[in-house]
Amino acid sequence: MIVREEKWQNIPLLHIVEDEFETKEIPTVIFFHGFTSAKEHNLHYAYNLAKKGIRVLLPDSHLHGSRGENLDEVELALRFWEIVITNIEELKVLRETLLEKGLISTEKIGVGGTSMGGITTLGALKIYDWISASTVMMGAPGFVELAKAQVKQFEKKGFKIPISKEERAKLFEHLAIFDLTKAPEALKGRPVYFWHGKNDPVVPYRPTYQFYEQTKELYEENPMNFVFDVDETASHSVTRAGMLAAVNWMSTHLNE
Repeated sequence: MIVREEKWQNIPLLHIVEDEFETKEIPTVIFFHGFTSAKEHNLHYAYNLAKKGIRVLLPDSHLHGSRGENLDEVELALRFWEIVITNIEELKVLRETLLEKGLISTEKIGVGGTSMGGITTLGALKIYDWISASTVMMGAPGFVELAKAQVKQFEKKGFKIPISKEERAKLFEHLAIFDLTKAPEALKGRPVYFWHGKNDPVVPYRPTYQFYEQTKELYEENPMNFVFDVDETASHSVTRAGMLAAVNWMSTHLNE
């Protein structure tokens, strides 16, 4: 198995693929890490996906990993949505590079991620119809709702948000573009797997589960394409069982 550090259009990433498929056109998964994490922290997903004949790209998010700028967690948190939107923009760049390198012909591309990476995935599903399947681990589709909750949380802790009310309104307006709760039909019946711990204190599971409950009617013809796994005891950490379930979900849908 090949695990190689590369840089695609100035995006540092790990490229994981079985040796025999290195230059072949096979399904690909682009998997995003969480807040304050880095690309190598998701190698267990990549290893298990690669064993199933899938190429995996693990990019470092803006201001994370090898792209870090020595910001503390508060400074990073204030730029959370900048990071998420950059992820979504760079996802398009990674797809274009895959095409240029001749590594995908069927354009079977899966997108997934944990926490901030799961949020990125849901935002990408809103605007990119070329995503074939996705796995959302501890993500949230309601960008505007989550952003407003984050602002309240910061202010409750005594932090002053360094933007005006007008700038804040513009931020919410911009985030609405990526907010699946405002247009769930953008999913277009594509396979989506959710995993969430019921006791998650960081990204509460309830809003995401409510979105699932309200949206699953759009999958009446193919209910198995829209699945939500709730771990009754987990907090903000994906279990091994959850990781393996996500891997099996993705490989099943990309290898059809």
